[in-house]
Amino acid sequence: MPGRTFAIGDIHGDLDALLRLLGTLPPLDAADTLVFVGDYLDRGPRSADVVALLRALPSQTPAKVVLLRGNHEDGWLRVLERGWPEFVIPPQNGCLPTLRSFLGRPQPAEGEGMADDEVEPLLKGTFFPPDVVEWMQQLPYWYEDEHAIYVHAALPKGPNGFEHPSTTQKRLAMLWCRDDDFVREYRGKLVLFGHTATKYLPPELSDYTPEDKEDAWVGPCVIGIDTRCGKGGFLTCVELPSGQVYESR
Repeated sequence: MPGRTFAIGDIHGDLDALLRLLGTLPPLDAADTLVFVGDYLDRGPRSADVVALLRALPSQTPAKVVLLRGNHEDGWLRVLERGWPEFVIPPQNGCLPTLRSFLGRPQPAEGEGMADDEVEPLLKGTFFPPDVVEWMQQLPYWYEDEHAIYVHAALPKGPNGFEHPSTTQKRLAMLWCRDDDFVREYRGKLVLFGHTATKYLPPELSDYTPEDKEDAWVGPCVIGIDTRCGKGGFLTCVELPSGQVYESR
């Protein structure tokens, strides 16, 4: 008999929300699985602590722990490989808080820019410890169990419809795409995803509190669980197969 799976949305450097959410979960055993759908970094104030907690979690719980790659981890890997100023400079991406978190510096005040000695490490990502870089490089793009398929952003669309992660050539789409057709038209095995905040998904198609656009989004075959943690929202977890929802708020 398959165990329970607890799928947890985008964290974005909000350690307090992560701790609160984990504290709401029932006792876990070796048959259970925790799946995190990516975006552990940026925007929130404690990205380094979030990463440290998640990396230590497999030794602290009997449950299986699956940590997927998000577009923000992927973005930083691109920065490290060849630079990407368009990713790290815009304040809305929240990259400066990540640098200061890893360097142990005070978080930037609203409107505060980079200090002179932060420009090069931010543009090159050199503030990341080597073991954290290696950890990000090893994060998988997707996961599947008896209950569902789990990806950061969406399943990519091919000439014959939406593609399974094991067969698609469009791996980056699973991290970066925002496809209205996916949430409206996909029919297949249940998919849980983050990346697109639920407030931007069509509320009339959600079976879960459609009157609350900030809440989890539950469609016929897809469940959105990015409830804007680290961006003024909260962290959401969906338990399968029961459908029980847990929140940090």
